[in-house]
Parts: sequence; C-alpha cells; structure tokens
Amino acid sequence: MSREERLPIVECASSSSGEDEAKPVVRRRSTRDTEQLAVPLNKPGCCDPSSTPHRFLALVFMCLLGFGSYFCYDNPGALQDVFQKELHLNATEYTFIYSIYSWPNIVLCFVGGFLIDRVFGIRLGTIIYMVIVLLGQLIFATGSLMGQFWLMIVGRFVFGIGAESLAVAQNSYAVLWFKGKELNMVFGLQLSVARFGSTVNFWIMQPLYAYVSKFYAGYTGLGITLFLAATTCVMSLLCTLILGWMDKRAERILKRNNNPGGEITKLSDVMSFKLDFWMVSVVCVAYYVAIFPFVALGQTFFTTNFQLTPDQANNVNSIVYFISAIASPLFGFIIDRVGRNVTWVFLATIATLVAHMLLTFSHLNPYIAMTVMGLSYSMLAASLWPLVALIVPEYQLGTAYGFCQSVQNMGLAVVTILAGLIVDSSGGSHFWLQLFFMLFLLISLLATCAIWAYDRKHQGNLNMSPAQRATYHTSISSTHRRTLDRRPLLGK
Repeated sequence: MSREERLPIVECASSSSGEDEAKPVVRRRSTRDTEQLAVPLNKPGCCDPSSTPHRFLALVFMCLLGFGSYFCYDNPGALQDVFQKELHLNATEYTFIYSIYSWPNIVLCFVGGFLIDRVFGIRLGTIIYMVIVLLGQLIFATGSLMGQFWLMIVGRFVFGIGAESLAVAQNSYAVLWFKGKELNMVFGLQLSVARFGSTVNFWIMQPLYAYVSKFYAGYTGLGITLFLAATTCVMSLLCTLILGWMDKRAERILKRNNNPGGEITKLSDVMSFKLDFWMVSVVCVAYYVAIFPFVALGQTFFTTNFQLTPDQANNVNSIVYFISAIASPLFGFIIDRVGRNVTWVFLATIATLVAHMLLTFSHLNPYIAMTVMGLSYSMLAASLWPLVALIVPEYQLGTAYGFCQSVQNMGLAVVTILAGLIVDSSGGSHFWLQLFFMLFLLISLLATCAIWAYDRKHQGNLNMSPAQRATYHTSISSTHRRTLDRRPLLGK
C-alpha cells in the first residue's frame, strides 16, 4: 500500500445527541477508493466503465461469448450430407437434431431469463449457461464418435438448454451497458458476430471433415470434427469470464443500481405484459421459423432445385449469415439515428417474403434471393429486439427476453419437425415447404401491423424518431414529478 493510500479521509457525520456541530469521522483509504478515484470525473479514460472505449471493449467480449454457440449450432447444417450418409438418417430424423435443440427451451429459456433476474444475476448466469453449451457440444461429439444417435440427441438437448438462455443473458448485458445510447447498433453487432460464427461454420466444416476423414473414416471422423468445433465454445467461455469481471468492476465503481424501485421479479409478471409485447413475441416466432429451418434444410434445397454441389450449396446457404454479419451493425447504426423500429420490422418482413418467392417461383441466380434475405434478416434483428427494452421495465428484461426466446423455440421445435415431414412426404420436393414458410411471414406482417396500431392508439414511443423519444421521456418524467408534488406531506 502506498503512502497516499494510508492517509486518512475526513468526513463529517452528525452527532447522535442531536447537536448542530458535525464531528469528523476518520476512516482508512482502501484500494477500492483508489480505483474509483483513479479516473478524473471530468476526463473519463479507457479504464472508466462509463467511457465509450471501455463500453465498446466490453462489447467485444459481449459479442464473442455467443460466437461458439452459433458456430456449433449449425454444424449439422454444414455437414447435412455427411450426417445422413454416415448415420443413415432420413430428412425427418436429421431435422430432429435441430428440433430437439428447441424443445427444452419452450420452458427452460423463460425460466433461464427469470433465474438471471432473480437468482443467479447476469454474471453467474452467463457463465453457467456457457458451461452447459460446452458440455452439450462435447456430448454431441462423443455420440458421433461412437456412432450412437441417441447420445447425439442428448447432447443437442443439453446444448439447447444452455445456448438459448445464453442468448437471453447476452441481450440483458447489451441493455445493461448500452440502453439509451447505441442499443440498436449493439444488437446489430451482436448478431453480426453470431452470424459470422455460423458463416465460418459453413465455410470450414466441409473442408475440415474432408481433412479429418483422411485419417478417420465414417462416423469416427465426424465425431473428431465435432470435437474440433467445440474449441470455439472454449474461447467463448473465456470471453464470458472476462466480461463477468469487467461487469463486476463497473458495478462497483459506478455504484450501478438496475432496480431503483426495489421491485421483485416474479414469473407471473409475464401476464402483466401488454399487447405490444405479445405481438413482438409473435413476430419472433413467425419470422424466424421462415429462416432457421430453411437454412437447416438449405443444402438439399439448393442441390435439388439449382443442381449445385454440396460445397456450392453451403456457400449459397451461408449468404444469409454472411450478409447479416456485415449489414447488422450498419442497420443498427442507421436505426439508432432515424428510429421508427416498427417500420423497419415491417420492411424486413416484406423483403424476406420477396426472397422466398424468388427462390420458389423464379430461376434467378439464388445468390440474389439469399442476399435479399440476408439484408432483411439483418434489418429485422437490429430493429425488433430493442423493442423489448422500450416496452418492459429494466428489472424484468431477463424474464421478457427469456419469454421471447421460449416462444420462438416452441415455434422452431414444431416447425422444424413439420418441415422434415413435408419434405419426406413430398418425395424430396421443397415447393410445399416454401409455401409453408411464406404463410408464417404473412402472420409476421399481421403481428407487425398490430404492434403499430396498438402503439399509435396508446401514444407509445415504439415507432418514434430518437428526438421524439427524448421529448416523450421528458414529458413522462415531468408528469411523474408533478404527481409526486401533489402528494400530501403528511399521511392520514
């Protein structure tokens, strides 16, 4: 301890006897005090948690903590032909690998968000969920190594429990560090890195398996390839630990209070959410079931409908994620500047519907339609998820995001199985499946219109510009202060 740290700090405290004169109180300066005073208040440096460089350093780890789960999630999609050949799976059995990921999260994802709000806290909860993701991927790879399909299903089940709850924690971290600042862009960047993980998966898993299969044949080579993919989850776990340390330090230095009213989160709180939140949840289901199951079955769709090789099909299939990796932060930046989130959600859904129609009813180069789909997917993610933070109080965000993830997984679990059944029953044709996806996009459009109508009727701020939102919040605060001023000073 330095000499300066041993110097006393003099404070004034009122005498317990009620005297007017204040008495000096002496206490020792601690290391924590030194850390809090190290950065001048008028010139915040990169070590100050409130500074922009420090927050964006945290954002780097915030984004990377989801990289591993997204990379491993689409391992089956990049190796669809290998899975079906080496494990002797039909389309329905293959899609079960994806649907079993979603089934536990119909309930557990909602509970996972509640546990973040009420039990674990965001730091411990994120670490626990990341460990579960890693464990699930290791079980999945072990099942493949042994040629045991049932063990692979168990691994995907465990993987799903952790991955979706991890996404809830990631969203909660974003709001905690960036609400009222660059939130739309931050959600875009998170999606960008996550989808870059999916894109890299589609790029390298086929060549990686081809290399491994030179030394290990059959499902053994597939298992070793999946073990190598698990190293991305180890990297994400390290990022989770670093981000947890940064957040604990920021909470201490800034004396952060995320729940000034002292409200206690309850699972029943979800029943108090208003119609606009429920419609956002409908969009979460109806839009994403037209993206993820399509990508999961995309390799066979492009090899069958456009006569591409598996490698070429993977390249086309990865366009959605590759485009979103680039465009998501750009759309987030634009939406931060212009607002109008509901309008962007509407435009994104229309564009995705057009992309599916091009793939189904035209013979245009598939890169065109997949580029449109990638741009619209980026637009929706950057505008939709921040709406939850505008609707729900901050102390309920984990529960709210968890519920959105839960209903989304319910839709994905059901629709992915139905997608496999539709392909099998139609002799490998994807025509009826494409119409099935378009129906859900129409439902998403109707839900978006309902959000706009409800928000307009109740004079909400979901489709305002940033300047209008600032005026809106100022007027709300003024009304609240006037209400407090009218309260009697003495109770009855």
